[in-house]
Amino acid sequence: MKMNREDRNGKKWSREETILAFELYCRTPFAKIAKTNKDIINLANLLGRTPSSVGLKMANLAHYDPEIQKQNLSGMAHGSKLDAVVFAEFAGNWEALSLEAERILAEKNGMTVEKMLGIESEFADMPAGKYREARMKQRVGQYFFRMAILNSYENKCCITGLKEPSLLIASHIKPWSVSDEKTERTNPQNGLCLNPLHDKAFDKGLITINKKYEVIVSTKLENTEMDSDTKGWLMKYNHKQIRKPDKFLPNLAFIEYHNDVIFQR
Repeated sequence: MKMNREDRNGKKWSREETILAFELYCRTPFAKIAKTNKDIINLANLLGRTPSSVGLKMANLAHYDPEIQKQNLSGMAHGSKLDAVVFAEFAGNWEALSLEAERILAEKNGMTVEKMLGIESEFADMPAGKYREARMKQRVGQYFFRMAILNSYENKCCITGLKEPSLLIASHIKPWSVSDEKTERTNPQNGLCLNPLHDKAFDKGLITINKKYEVIVSTKLENTEMDSDTKGWLMKYNHKQIRKPDKFLPNLAFIEYHNDVIFQR
């Protein structure tokens, strides 16, 4: 089925609408791209379109996604020129995508980005300038990264299977502090969905994952003052493969960095 810039009702998709559809695509598991998805319904209402139309546009964008192609899944048979342009511009430029999408959403909702994300108090007394701009980029990027990671892992810890969003962390494989601002910090392929204990152990280099996506526990664990029960829980998953995400499989370059620089051998 071919879907070009016009949906079935003949309404053309604008660049801004396509950006919003792509941003939502990036934080929606492929299997959940459906007209009953609440996020798709909300975006459809905002754009004055049907949920089916938004879902089809997201499936259209999947046509250009190499990760979907590797999984032998498929999007629509054809994408439009606009879809190709938006995908090429923002795939890999995650900071720009998150900032532009939140700007468009805020404008369409008639509010500021701060209010929309619930962070007004943080910026209330912060004067305009480079620091405020940088902080806003950081907060928007963190929101996008968390949503993309948790949704890709279906709101489950990729090691233990714990399923409680309030207890899950979108953990960076290559730390935020040393990641490239534009291509790595908000890159969903630089993330894992972890529970707080495994997140901290990962940050401290007491665990890592190898190129086979298996958990490896450091031999240094025995030398810590950690209680035996906690050590036992960490050891329980040694050499077990993580639950792989629906999309954004961790990039091996980030894994290698963690293995070589963070992990305590």
